[in-house]
Amino acid sequence: MNIKPLADRVLVLPAPAEEKTIGGIIIPDSAKEKPLKGTVVAVGNGTKDEEMVVKPNDTVLYGKYAGTELELEGEKYLIMRQADILAIV
Repeated sequence: MNIKPLADRVLVLPAPAEEKTIGGIIIPDSAKEKPLKGTVVAVGNGTKDEEMVVKPNDTVLYGKYAGTELELEGEKYLIMRQADILAIV
């Protein structure tokens, strides 16, 4: 993959949603909660006001509505600002 986020943006691969069943009923994909954890794939260079703290292969936690979803080579990713990341695990 050849993608380089710009400025303070971060490309994140979300962790797979956990498979849950309730009393033998399998929850469909559309009803599953979005994961709030993922792995950083690529980072931008930062800005003059904000240096990049996260780096590739960091596991991060982010907000429920953080980032923009995009699909590359059949894989779903999120691209977000570093400020949308809540913590490095």
